[in-house]
Formats: sequence, structure tokens, C-alpha cells
Amino acid sequence: MGTWDLTILYDGFDTAEYKNGMARLEELIGEYTDLASTLSALSPAELVLKYVRLSESLSDLVGRLAIYANLRMSANTRDSEAASMLGRIMSLTSATAAPTAVIEKAISEIEDLEGVIDSTPELSEFKYLVMNIKRDSKYLLSDKEESILSRLDISGASAWSDLHSNLTSGVAVDYEGEKITLSSVRNLAYSPDADVRKKAYGAELACYDKIKDAVALALNSIKLQVLTECELRGYESPLDKSLYQSRMKRETLDALLTAMREYLPVFHKYLRAKAKALGHEGALPWYDLFAPMGKSDTEYTVDGAKEYLLGIFSEFDTELYGMVKTAFENRWIDFFPREGKVGGAFDCGVPSAKQSRVLTNFDGSFSDVVTLAHELGHAFHDKQVFAHSVINQSYSMPVAETASTFNEVLVMETAIARATDKEEKIALIESQLMDACQIICDIYSRFLFEASVFENRPTEVLSPDRMCELMLTAQRAAYGDGLDADCLHPYMWLCKGHYYSGGLSFYNYPYAFGGLFARGLYAKYKAEGAAFVDTYKAMLRATSVTDVEECALIAGVDLTDPEFWRSGLRSISDRIDEFCDLVG
Repeated sequence: MGTWDLTILYDGFDTAEYKNGMARLEELIGEYTDLASTLSALSPAELVLKYVRLSESLSDLVGRLAIYANLRMSANTRDSEAASMLGRIMSLTSATAAPTAVIEKAISEIEDLEGVIDSTPELSEFKYLVMNIKRDSKYLLSDKEESILSRLDISGASAWSDLHSNLTSGVAVDYEGEKITLSSVRNLAYSPDADVRKKAYGAELACYDKIKDAVALALNSIKLQVLTECELRGYESPLDKSLYQSRMKRETLDALLTAMREYLPVFHKYLRAKAKALGHEGALPWYDLFAPMGKSDTEYTVDGAKEYLLGIFSEFDTELYGMVKTAFENRWIDFFPREGKVGGAFDCGVPSAKQSRVLTNFDGSFSDVVTLAHELGHAFHDKQVFAHSVINQSYSMPVAETASTFNEVLVMETAIARATDKEEKIALIESQLMDACQIICDIYSRFLFEASVFENRPTEVLSPDRMCELMLTAQRAAYGDGLDADCLHPYMWLCKGHYYSGGLSFYNYPYAFGGLFARGLYAKYKAEGAAFVDTYKAMLRATSVTDVEECALIAGVDLTDPEFWRSGLRSISDRIDEFCDLVG
């Protein structure tokens, strides 16, 4: 027990069902190629409809085949059969890239595409998807240029990204006479022992000297490639491209950042209070940023976690309650850590079964219960978008953390309200504030740093020291007098993988968006009560078929108004006041 059931997909790679699926995959890829070669014989409506139906069939089948292999690998990284099959699937599906480009180009060139969709009832549910093909075409190059860029990326940004991953995962950290990994020494930042935290911080910073030159070169190269591609495609800037990919307006980002900047002094107050409680004379040194406070000895079994979550969710929504109950009882969840299993936690929607599968590494702590709530929030989001066609279920990065963070807020607010022991309450509130400080102060510093790299890269190759200088400038702006200005983390640019992507820049502000969007929605729920729940679910369903701002309007939220973002920040501010009172 404690492992998930994958028979909703397949019973194994050697079954007739899986083998037939792989054979059908090859047939569908052939049909894609055939469609691309017969475009001139089709009317606009026939072209779009054939494309949509073929995409549905392919997405459904690839989803089943690949999800099964992925989940097998996640549960056992030594599953060579799963790794081999996943590689084969990726190799086969790569053959659809060229015909898809031809087909989508033809669709984008249909003169009255919206009229074609409106006059074809079978296409009405795909209007957002198809119109985005036309909208995206504005930034496409010629077929030959797209092919060249795609092939060059393999030895360009993708290779530099791999180099970063290899160097950071392989660097040896000298800690107390032993060689340990970078991830291990960074995890010591959460140690209850102050001496351990300080020594680990020093050891971490020292290890970066071994790899900083190569990693700086990687970051310089990736960012220059991004700038070059943005110029070629016609984006105003990498940030402009990021917002476009997020289906989000600049006005929304400006409103979010405005509210965040206004509340920075409140977070600085929290950091100074934490510093004082930990015995520091002035501001908090970086190595104590994640120091645990208070004490919570409660441990949970799986059944205990189930009853705890069901008790909270039953007061919010019967559909969420029912889904969570089913997830526990029908083996949707792989709970416990074991050799060969990946670390962390994730949710994976299984559209063909209209279910989800959740992986955690549960050890009985309250934080693990919160992690379960978070991942089951993703599963609840899955459940809402399963109402759409399989090709209408993808949503943009900013809204991806909405339901998961909303679940976290539900659980944490309940836990804090129920806590009667002072030390337990401090532990719960500080844990919540530590996370909030990350999505506000730290994310803002990352945003500022990446913006400064893009600003400076056209005219200079940024040395490791220059990277550190830009990072420290960003951290001082974000953390203010809350952190000791002489004890920050100059190498945060090196250890965070989010910067090292050629296709995804500014992988930072969506975290702040998700955290504050969920909190703002929670504030509306507290104000409106049960009447809000159906609106909330309707909004989640719309995340995959509307732009971010239009989706939020379903819940009566204007994302371009800083006041909405302030509503989420006010609740955190109240918690900071409570924390300051508790720690004296």
C-alpha cells in the first residue's frame, strides 16, 4: 500500500493494449504528414476541423502512453524499460513538428478565421485555441528559419542549460571535513541548529568558486540567445515575450509589482522581528532566513492526514471533499519515500481517465500534510479543466498555482485558528510568513536581477563578480533593512535553475502572481461565503480557454487594479503583526 494505481492507463509495456497504442501512434503521425500535404484540397472549415480532431486523437494517445512511462519513471528512476519507452515516444512525436508548422501556418493565413469558426458549430469550443494560432503567427519566422533556430538551440541554450544542471548537481561542497552535494548543504539552511546553518551558508558560498566562471558563461550565452530571438521574432523585449506566453497584460504585472513594492516594508518588519527573536542585534543574516521557529510535535499517519484534510475541505466544497476522499481511497497517491523514487512532490493529470496521480515523500510532518493539500489543489484544477477537450486543458504559468495555493491557504488558516499552544502557533505562522516572504521579497529580487541582466547583456559579457554585484543590488532593493546588507547571497543567480532556459524567461513573477491571486480569492471567499465556491470553480475551468484577465473577471476581479493584489497582501500583513506580538 501507499503506492499509486496506474492500471487506469496500462498494465505494462508488454501488453497488447500498450503495443497497439504505439502502433496507432505511428499511424496518427502519418495522418499528420498526409494532412500537411493535402491542404489545398480542403476548405478552411475542413482544414481547421481535421486539424482539431487529429490533434485531439494524438494528444489523447500520447498523453496516455507518455504519462504511463513518466509515472513509472517517477516511482522508480531505475526503470530502464520506462526510460527507453519514453525516449521512443519523444522520438516518434518529434516527427509531427514539421507538418504541424505547415498546418498551423495555413490556418493562420485564413483570411476570416473567426468567421469560419463562428459558422462551424463543431469548432465553437476550440475558438480560443485556434485564434491563438493566428495570434502566435505574428512571431513566427519562415519554416526554414524556424527549423534552423530549433536545431541551433540543441547546441545553444539547451546545451548551456544542461551544463548548468551538470555543474550544480556535481559540484562537491566541503562541509565539516566531508564532501556533500549542493542540494544537501542548502537543505541545512532549515536546520534547528544555528551553528549548522551558519557553517552551511559559508560552505555553500565557498563551493561556487569552483564553477562560477563556467556557469556565468552559460547564463551570458542563454540570455544573449533570448535577446537575439526576441529581436528576430519582433518581441519588444524578453519580458514582453514572457507576458505574451503567459497570456497576461503588462498592466496586470505593473499592478502586481506596485502592490508588492508598497508592502515590502511590512516584510522587512517581519524579518527584523525574526532577527531579534533569534538573538541578532540588527537585521537578519541570510543564513537565518529559513531558521525554524516555535515548535510543533504533531505527527500524522496517512489516515490522519486524510481525516484532517477532509475535515477542512468538507466545509468548503462537496466536490473538493469527494475528490480528495477518492484520491486517498482509490490509490491516486504514491505517498512514501523509497530508494529510486524521485524527491519532492507533484501532481499529474490523466485526462483520458479524468483523474490525477499525486507523488509525495510523506514522512508525517504537518508540512507534508500541507504539501498533500497543495498537490490535491492541482488535481482539483485538473478536474475542472477535464470538462474541456484534451487539447483545451493547458493553462498559462501565472494561473497554474491558483488552486494549489488556495488549498494551502485553507489548510494553514484553519490550522492557525485551531492552534492553542503558543509555540505551535509561532511555528505555523512563521512557516506561512517564510513562504510569503519568498514569493514577495525573493521573487521581486529575482525579477530585478533578471531584468538587469537583460539590460546589460547587449553591451557587456557579465563576469561572475558582475553577476554577484547585480544580484546583491537586487536583494538590497527587495529585502531592504530586513536583511543584513553585509550577509546576503550573491550567488543566487548560480544556484537557481529558473534563469537557465532559452524558451522561458522571467520564471519568477508567476510565483508572486499565483500566491497573491489565491490569497485575493480567499479574501473574496471569506467575504462572500458559500456563494463564491461555484464562481471559483467556473473561473478554474476558464483558465485554459481564456486570457488571464478575462478569466479573473469571472470571479469579479480586475487584475489591472493594484487594490486586488493589496487584498491578498493585507492578510499577510495581519499575520506579520500577530507574529511580532507572539515573539515579543
